[in-house]
Amino acid sequence: MKQKKKYNKIPNNVRLAIIERSSKQVSRGVFFSTIIIITSFLPVFLLTGQEGKLFHPLAYTKTFIMIVDAILVITLAPVLISFFMKGRFRPESANPINRGLEKIYEPIIRACIRWRKTTIAINVIALLISVPLVMSLGREFMPPLDEGSILFMPVTLPDVSNSEVKRILQVQDKIIKSVPEVENVLGKAGRANTATDNSPISMIETIILLKPKSVWRSGLTKNDIINELNSKLQIPGVTNGWTQPIINRINMLSTGIRTDVGIKVYGQNLDSINYFAQQIKNALNGINGVKDLYVEPITGGKYIDINIKRDEIGRYGLSVDDVNTIIETALGGTRLTTTVEGRQRFSVNARFGQDFRNNLEALKRLQVQTTKFGPIPLEAVADIKITEGPPMINSENALLRGTVLFNVRERDLGSTVKEAQARLDKMLVKLPKGYFLEWSGQYENLIRSEKTLKMILPVVLLIIFISMYFAFHSAREAFFSLITIPFALIGGGLIVYFWGVNLSVAVAVGFIALFGLAVETGIVMVIYLNDAMQQLVAKNGNSKEAITKKDLEEYVIAGAAKRLRPKIMTVSVSLFALIPILWSSGVGSDVMKPIVLPMVGGVITSAVFVLLVTPLIFLMNKEYELRKFGKIAVPEIKY
Repeated sequence: MKQKKKYNKIPNNVRLAIIERSSKQVSRGVFFSTIIIITSFLPVFLLTGQEGKLFHPLAYTKTFIMIVDAILVITLAPVLISFFMKGRFRPESANPINRGLEKIYEPIIRACIRWRKTTIAINVIALLISVPLVMSLGREFMPPLDEGSILFMPVTLPDVSNSEVKRILQVQDKIIKSVPEVENVLGKAGRANTATDNSPISMIETIILLKPKSVWRSGLTKNDIINELNSKLQIPGVTNGWTQPIINRINMLSTGIRTDVGIKVYGQNLDSINYFAQQIKNALNGINGVKDLYVEPITGGKYIDINIKRDEIGRYGLSVDDVNTIIETALGGTRLTTTVEGRQRFSVNARFGQDFRNNLEALKRLQVQTTKFGPIPLEAVADIKITEGPPMINSENALLRGTVLFNVRERDLGSTVKEAQARLDKMLVKLPKGYFLEWSGQYENLIRSEKTLKMILPVVLLIIFISMYFAFHSAREAFFSLITIPFALIGGGLIVYFWGVNLSVAVAVGFIALFGLAVETGIVMVIYLNDAMQQLVAKNGNSKEAITKKDLEEYVIAGAAKRLRPKIMTVSVSLFALIPILWSSGVGSDVMKPIVLPMVGGVITSAVFVLLVTPLIFLMNKEYELRKFGKIAVPEIKY
């Protein structure tokens, strides 16, 4: 039996002293890294509106978790280490993975130091290439969330009859159900019996429930299904509209617009507003991405206009009230009594049958009872005709309002609206006094969120800089570590570009989270580089005569390479946690992927920058200090 090799056991007090000293050194870097991640994410709390309601829970969850993590790093972690780190201690070179990484990394970092200008130039060129790529990305408020169902909202002419709407609804439901991917269809026309629903009879809402994606035809997407349904549902006099149930309600509640984008036309006269709205619709026709274009009707409603002939009713011995009573009873109904059934009360109304009031000729033949001449037709004492008027009058801020509505599909929201605005600026050079336009819907939310984010980003950078200053006690080192952030954007921008994701609030939140992750690896690197400088000064002294350029290079390489494992682990933990989300599917993944994408790409490129360029910049900074001041600045950190 082979005997185990003997080893010199470290005394317990020495072991605990080593653990204490090491924990103070490492915990300090991890603690400040955690604090920076927390503080960099705090500006997400400044988001308002829909984006605030969506991302505040994420911000609260992450903040509280990281606060607890920061506390555990300096309290529980050293205790657990003292419990479990016993027995044989092996050097880092004994680990085959670490030894292999060092063999790969050390020649590369030496080559980077030898070819300084080339290394920096490559990184700067990569940054310059990524900036226009990011700027060319489309803009949208929020990434579209697949709710799993479709809301079909067609509108027809405002004077459509109940019977015609029922017929259209039945035809549409039958056509929709013919598509194999459709599970169930439920349509309604008009509004519910509530004052909060102002939908006219001409607006139809149809909820389409789809079958699971596993049984869809091969290669088919939800947009393909919508396009197929839209092509089959081309009914004369009906304008189709496609959205989703939840986002439709959110849009209507937040902006009053039931589509992605709405152009509100304010003015003093309904006919003029309708004219300008039609002109806007004609201008927007043909723009790529503009779908379901529709002018909300403010004219074209049909009314039965009954004007009583006062001369004639005098001849028959009638009053205006007598004729109005007949009209009210025939058309609107008159209340006879109220029936009580337990705790419920129902009114009992009476009016003429449908056959006596369903057309203009029938109304003209309605009998009006007189005292001397017997029953006479209503047309003898009243002019009855159909006149046009507004089907619904919308007002906002005490001004009459018309609306041009459209959805955006197969293109990003920002560029679509930008092109639409350019067309309208050429067409509508100047509106009459008292008339003006206002863009609303998702675009309104996009503009608000962009203003908030432009204010947030400088705050994020300032918070990170202040936190790093407290970590290093040096404004210069804090600034050099802050350089990591632009180079982290290289990977974030590239992966977002090639993944085909538009810039949105979700992507912006991902970049904000990336700032903290990018700085975390940089702080760990700089702390170990400073530790190497302390070892150099302790051995050779701190003067131009005692420290050579070669000494600086060797100790910087040692500080970068000999502590490679914790830096790789810092990057790997982030990647292992984030990468699985990229292959996630189902409800919610549409929002999570744009958040994670910049973090994944940014962590990779920032890690490369920290491992290869940060030691180079650190070395150049120390060479400058030695050349100018005759010594290097070594932060005296008391653990």
